[in-house]
Amino acid sequence: MYTVYAISSISRNYIYVGLTSNLNNRLNRHYKGYEKTTKPYRPFKLIYSEVCNTRIEARAREKYWKSGIGKEKLKSIKNTME
Repeated sequence: MYTVYAISSISRNYIYVGLTSNLNNRLNRHYKGYEKTTKPYRPFKLIYSEVCNTRIEARAREKYWKSGIGKEKLKSIKNTME
């Protein structure tokens, strides 16, 4: 099982989309600053996650959420949470 997730920077206008087989571990790595890509944008909040059965399916969903349409949907999800 794989999880596609999106985290949003609390202090800046930044949304990161990724996939993992262990969501809690991956989120902790983001929160603690171990990931080079997201370190400057800390702190974060989880705004979206979905579980996929295979890595291929998860990668396809990750690509969708990273696309223009996907990012717009994530922005609207983020705005409804504020």
